[in-house]
Amino acid sequence: MATINESLAGNFILVGFSDQPQLEKILFVVVLISYLLTLVGNTAIILVSCLDPLLHTPMYYFLTNLSFVDLCFTTSIVPQLLWNLHGPSKTITPIGCAIQLYISLALGSTECVLLAVMAFDRYAAVCRPLHYATVMHSRLCQSLAGMAWLSGVGNTLIQGTITLRLPRCGNHRIYHFICEVPAMIKLACVDIHANEVQLFMASLVLLLLPLALILISYACIIQAVMRIRSAQAWRKALGTCGSHLLVVSLFYGTVTAVYIQPNSSYAHSQGKFITLLYTVVTPTFNPLIYTLRNKDVKGALKRLVRKDQSTAE
Repeated sequence: MATINESLAGNFILVGFSDQPQLEKILFVVVLISYLLTLVGNTAIILVSCLDPLLHTPMYYFLTNLSFVDLCFTTSIVPQLLWNLHGPSKTITPIGCAIQLYISLALGSTECVLLAVMAFDRYAAVCRPLHYATVMHSRLCQSLAGMAWLSGVGNTLIQGTITLRLPRCGNHRIYHFICEVPAMIKLACVDIHANEVQLFMASLVLLLLPLALILISYACIIQAVMRIRSAQAWRKALGTCGSHLLVVSLFYGTVTAVYIQPNSSYAHSQGKFITLLYTVVTPTFNPLIYTLRNKDVKGALKRLVRKDQSTAE
């Protein structure tokens, strides 16, 4: 195992992948490239959605929120991860750990609810096309987005505060690469059964409940699509939902594997690699999925590029 400086009293030690120094070098390059793509891709979606009037619709309003969540989520984790992967020091200050815990948990919880809201938007677009503009009016969209953000903030204030108040009796080695609730409660020197039950209940509310709503929405969408006889309408319905369904599969498939899996296996490398997927890889894929599979976004990007070129001339 790589030498870890434990002389800084009070600081937490993020053990991460320090037992695999060769892997750390590979991960540093992969994470750095993924982070740069995340910054560029999500910033481009936000700018295009805000600048192009044709994208001032509920779908792209929620997509802008999702891109902003992904930008902040990865930024709360990746810079510290890159620092730890690059050098021998694996430490993070208690304040830095608390900030990372609060921000990442709030944004992760917000994304769970936001994806469910986006599924409802797709349900309204496909199953209620004639009433879509009436149903998804601007005030409702703002309320739904606000609900997603408030649920994330509320969850992190409760879960994060309870976790940080647990007595640790000098334990400061976190067998993970981020300050995350499941890893942090393992440092406690008291019975954590109540905390594990609380974490499981929070996972049910903020993971499985939104996932159930998403599945119900798409079951209704599939039922509606099956009644469509026009091939063009089929392609349009599948195209408008395909991107969101891919994002849902990537995010929920990895997050549920970490938060719903048995606690005994969490400290192993499998849990760390899965966490790496939803904290680094998934936010990178989101803008690629929405741009490569979405004609509206690609068209908006082309219009902005042509506009810039004509302005430059």
